[in-house]
Parts: sequence; C-alpha cells; structure tokens
Amino acid sequence: MADRDPTPFYITTAISYPNGRPHIGHAYEAISADVIARFQRLMGRKVRFQTGTDEHGLKMARKAEEQGRTARDLADEMSGYFREMCDELNVSYDRFIRTVEDDHHRASQAIWSRMEATGDLYLDRYEGWYSVRDEAYYDESELTEGEGGTKLSPQGTPVEWTVEESWFFRLSKYQDRLLELLRSPGFLEPASRRNEMIAFVEQGLRDLSVSRTSFDWGVKVPGSDDHVMYVWVDALTNYLTGLGFPNDTQEMRDFWPADLHIIGKDIVRFHTIYWPAFLMSADLPLPKKVFGHGFLLNRGQKESKSLGNVTDPSELAGTFGVDALRYFLMREVAFGQDGSYSPEAIVTRANAELANSFGNLAQRTLSMIAKNMDGKLAIFEPSDDDWKLLGTVRSACAEELPEQFEKLAFSTGIEAWIKAVYACNQYVDEQAPWALRKTDPERMQIVLLTLFATLRDLTIAIQPVVPEKAASLLDQLGIPENERRIDAIPDPDWYNRLVETGFTVSKPTPIFPRLELPEEAEAE
Repeated sequence: MADRDPTPFYITTAISYPNGRPHIGHAYEAISADVIARFQRLMGRKVRFQTGTDEHGLKMARKAEEQGRTARDLADEMSGYFREMCDELNVSYDRFIRTVEDDHHRASQAIWSRMEATGDLYLDRYEGWYSVRDEAYYDESELTEGEGGTKLSPQGTPVEWTVEESWFFRLSKYQDRLLELLRSPGFLEPASRRNEMIAFVEQGLRDLSVSRTSFDWGVKVPGSDDHVMYVWVDALTNYLTGLGFPNDTQEMRDFWPADLHIIGKDIVRFHTIYWPAFLMSADLPLPKKVFGHGFLLNRGQKESKSLGNVTDPSELAGTFGVDALRYFLMREVAFGQDGSYSPEAIVTRANAELANSFGNLAQRTLSMIAKNMDGKLAIFEPSDDDWKLLGTVRSACAEELPEQFEKLAFSTGIEAWIKAVYACNQYVDEQAPWALRKTDPERMQIVLLTLFATLRDLTIAIQPVVPEKAASLLDQLGIPENERRIDAIPDPDWYNRLVETGFTVSKPTPIFPRLELPEEAEAE
C-alpha cells in the first residue's frame, strides 16, 4: 500500500445564514465539500473539514424583531436545523462552527486589532446603498431599477440608503496586490468567476465600511463598544476561529492557510477580494484556492418562497435515500456550473446507474458466489479477457476518478467510474457465468472471482459519493477498514490476504433498490 500523504488538507464551506430553514442549495454545497473531504481522507491525507452558520447581522436582528423574540433565540433555533441537515446528509465535518460562540468573538476581535495596528482602519461617516438581504454595500453604478422606482442590487435584492458613523477598511490600498492574486493560476476557479472579479477590481476599489451602529447584534468592535463589526468581517474570520486563532495552536500550524473554500458564486466577491485584503492587512497567509460553484435550480427555476418551489433537502433524502441524492447531485451537475434537479431526474439517474447497473452487478456476483461456490474465495489465474476487465476497472478507479476529483470535476470522474461498471456488466453478459455453471464450472469460478475483484475496486473508489452504501458493500466483500483507501486499490496482495483469512461471501443484501416516484408508490 502507498505511504500515507502527510500533507494536511483544510476545506470549508461558506457558513450558512440561518434566517430561514436550509434549502437544496445549502445541501448541495455541504455534500460537495463532504465528497472532497472524504476523497482526500481516502487518498491518505490528514483532513480538517469545517462548516457552520453565520448568525449575526441586520437581517437576523430584523427577523427576530418581526417574530417578537431575541436574535440569539432565533439563531439557536435556526442554526440547529442546519446542523441537523448536515448530520442527515452524512456530512463528515470536524467542526460545525457558530459565529455566536465566544472563541469566534475573540478571533474576530483579534483580526480587527491586527488590521487596526497596520493602520488600515479609520473612523468616518458612511452614506450609501446597503442590501440587508445580501449584507452587502453597493455602488450606485451597480444598481438597477425595480418596480415602483425601487433600487435593486446586482443580486436583485432591495437596497436602502444608509447613513451612520462607521469604521472603514482601506480596501483601496490592496487593489494592486488583489489583482496580482486574482490573476495567479488556481486561486479562484472556475475561470468565469475569476474574470468577473478581475473586472470588478480593475474598475477601482473604494474603502469598505466595516462597522455598524444602528443595531447591536454582532461582534463588538474593540475599543468602540457602540459599534458592531460588519457581518462579513466576522463571518469570514470563522475559517481561522475553527483552528484556534489567535492562539498558536497545532491546528493553525497544520491547516492554515486553507486549501479550499467551497462557496456559492453569489459570494465570490467577499471571499476573493474582502477576505484576502483582510488577511493581507493582518499579515496572515492567504487561502490557496476558492471555488465558486453554481446554483442548483428546481426544474430549471431558482427556488424562492414566492414561487412555492423551495425544497427541504431532508425530505428529498427521506424520499430517495441519502446516498442516491448525493450521487445524483455529484453526477448530474458539472461542478462550477448551474444545474437542475427534479424528483423524476433523481429517480431516473439513480435507477439506471445505481440500482440497475452497480447494485445489480454486486447482487448478481455475490449471489452466484454464495450459491455456486459456497461463498468461498480461491486463488485463480485470470485469462486475457479477465485481465483486460481488471485493467479497465483499475484504471478508472485508481487513476481517472481520482485525477478528476482532484480537479473538482466530479461528474467527469463519476462518468469514468460508471463506464467501468458498464464494462463489468458487459463482461457478465459475454461470459454468462450461469451457463458456465453447467458447461465449465472452473471457468465460472474464475469469472465470478474476477468480478469480485472489480467490485472491490469500484466500491472503494465511489466511497466519497455514497459513503454509507459503499461501507455496507465493502463489509459484504470482507475488505478490512484499514484497506479501503483509494491509494490502496493498486495493492497486488490484497486478494491473497483476504483468501488467507478464510473469508466467505454470504447471501448479499441489496445495496441500491429501485426507486419510485412518490406518486407511483401511493398509487399502488
């Protein structure tokens, strides 16, 4: 087995704003980040994965006021729904962070003090357009006109004229350094987002208002208790809080700078302009990569409460299964682009690929070994046809899928994997082991054991996407937990070791039963 890669890997999602319950977009980001985290662990890396909720700001304060409750009470309730969603979707976070936590307030005040010591903060008066929904400031030139003469942000959200005393951050000071960063290969992907941000910075950066006095739900500004930090200063700092900043912790030494921030395309500006500038000011290393994924559309439409098409991801997972949902999202959508989903699309994809192709391959193979060979494994000598299939599967699982997953091209990596599954099913049809049972039992045994070996490779490779089902199948295959890493796939001795243990294949449990649309199930 390959030596373990000692390089630590730190991945984060954006922390979710919990002024409403989670929707499918939150689930998509959490699942995609989880797939990356699991993949890197299976490549042997020491991984830290962080997600959580961003609970401060005017939007939360107003929502709580509307409901006649405290902002903290609202935050406690709503944050709980996001943690529950992550747990239900099998998201393997190392920390679920909340910005109301004491260590986060300390970290936010510490980075503020560093920026102040650099001379990058000054007190002035803010007059300008602000979107409560986006928690963002916009220049007049960025606005469009809505119904009744209302002004709208680039995201289509209402803006309001704001006048108050504010601390400002010297964002303009970092314009040249930010341009250099944005133009450097690999920092911001995909390329379309990078080009947007370069164009934005080239227009010229103005200093940024970074505190508010009109409400008090947030992190207090050190030495100015009547000010709370602009929500994005404290929200972005969460990536440091989770590692113990400002203390010199082992986690800070191991995992900062972050390897990858996974975020939605609508908040790229905050993560690739404001965040690097804050870090530059605080003399802290910059994250290595930011990836802005696309939106997930409901039958081609963006979800909204007014359209009545907001989907609860927990309901989807309950209807179709967590792993089927995870597989669909990673397989169907080219990561970085917008994608669309529907119950029909989930059922069609899951049945064609997970149930009929992969699940059926496993069920047929293990059933025949259990029935026709008493479940016993034996050392065998593959023929040329067998070696060809073994090579095809190994190449897809140990080379093509990992190579694409490293590039965050999940749908392409899974495409290579499912083609290997199809190759196995074609091999079954060509070899017809059910017929060989009567005509050539020895050949039947070699065919079934070849398929057993391919199942091991296929199942190890797809673990990041369908972790629960893959673990169940690897248990049925007798693969020890310490031999399930992707970099263990090429190990030439795994099969002999398994035979030597005397492991026998039992009658298999189906892994991916066929799905039905809810209406069809109710009609029966």
